[in-house]
Amino acid sequence: MENLGPTELKLMQGLAQEVTALRPELLNGDATVGELAWVWAKDFDALNPSWRHRLWFTDGRLAAWGWAHLPYRIPRGDGTFRESKTANLLWQAHPGRAALLAEILDWYDDVAGGVDRLLTVQSADAQAQAIVGAHGYAFDAEAGSDNGSWVQFNTRELTDVPYPVLPEGFRFLTAGDVAAADAVKAHRDAWHLSAFTEHAFERVRRTWPYRADLHVLVAAPDGTLAATAIIWLDEATQTAEFEPVGTHRDFRRRGLGTALQLHFAPPGISLMSNTGPSLAAGCDVPIQLHMLWRIQHQAESKPWP
Repeated sequence: MENLGPTELKLMQGLAQEVTALRPELLNGDATVGELAWVWAKDFDALNPSWRHRLWFTDGRLAAWGWAHLPYRIPRGDGTFRESKTANLLWQAHPGRAALLAEILDWYDDVAGGVDRLLTVQSADAQAQAIVGAHGYAFDAEAGSDNGSWVQFNTRELTDVPYPVLPEGFRFLTAGDVAAADAVKAHRDAWHLSAFTEHAFERVRRTWPYRADLHVLVAAPDGTLAATAIIWLDEATQTAEFEPVGTHRDFRRRGLGTALQLHFAPPGISLMSNTGPSLAAGCDVPIQLHMLWRIQHQAESKPWP
């Protein structure tokens, strides 16, 4: 079994760039340039043994990929375990090769075996909905409810962007201004039960298109790193994606997350955010949703239906 390595990841990000340019509403959860970088880099050391992947090529170009996350159970170090009892499929197909999803599902059946299998299909992707339905999948009404586990893809153009405002005494920093251990702690303080480590952060920093100057934090008057966001800037598609964005539980409802996202607003760049209960572990989800809508993101898609 070959690992999903940096070369394969870059190919998958390349397909994300194509879909972003052609049909952004068809970008799947964890399949954008930034999400691919973040999910792969932060979890490689811990979860790589439970990952399986396959790439499909047409005329020498990547046309589709599947990334299966199989069940796992790994210790956290505090006596508890991080675990999943189901398989989950991340996937993407080029808009012109949508029928390849059927082959991806056949492959997923093989690698997942007899465990329960999950995947996400976007509400705008009628062809994918038909393919997964024909393959025997049914919509999970509980997961797809307002209180369920779903992802919403939001975008906005950078016109008439308000100036970021922080509470008195708070200030912006970047990852280049703080020690790696402090940046990791800021993430763990914002995302309860996160297993993020300095070793994982080092891999994140080596993964394109991470930039330390676009890893923005907010320091409280007492020096606590109260909020954190990584911005993945893709100059080829003129987009900037925020993943993850989190606020320390003691500093929520003060507008810090909103200010973080408004702090980065270069002309000509479109902002993208992915949000929803499935990406908000340890966060107050209604707060995060309110934050994103308050800065006027436009919803591109939500998982089916």
